[in-house]
Amino acid sequence: MAPPIVSVFGGSAPKPDSPAYNEAWALGGALARAGYTVATGGYSGVMEAASRGAHEAGGHVIGVTCGLIEDWKGLRANRWVKEEVRFATLRERLGHLVEFCDAAVALPGGVGTLSEIALTWSLLQTGEIRRKPFVLLGSVWQATVTAFLGESQMYLHPGDAELVYLAGSVEEAVEKIRNSP
Repeated sequence: MAPPIVSVFGGSAPKPDSPAYNEAWALGGALARAGYTVATGGYSGVMEAASRGAHEAGGHVIGVTCGLIEDWKGLRANRWVKEEVRFATLRERLGHLVEFCDAAVALPGGVGTLSEIALTWSLLQTGEIRRKPFVLLGSVWQATVTAFLGESQMYLHPGDAELVYLAGSVEEAVEKIRNSP
């Protein structure tokens, strides 16, 4: 039986040795040591760092890449990716990252990461994808979700807020995934 897959979302900007890169590297390693396969968008920044951490810890790394991004930005999958799943469009890539995983973790990022969070949360809310652990790691998401939940109570259904877990550390994020049914 194949190990469960955890999709890791996050920004492409962090450079090696930056705090954001190091946190993603630590997450990838911790997930691999806990027995998970790590899937990322396959490129730079958080995606590279999580891929590298998982690879260096002896884990399997899946990079979900996209021809549209590669044509637009001239990117290729990072060297830590051992299995590449390639799609033509960003929409297909995003859908796959959200749907095929057994759990998902979002680290800080930009608009792309925000869209990954919104899509995952929405599909969990509507039951379009099966229930799975969904963890947002870092103070940026804690502030964002807290503000959103505070302003949006009249728009939320009972249980919507419980579909996402806010973690303050890599260890807490991995523990939440490990202890989820």
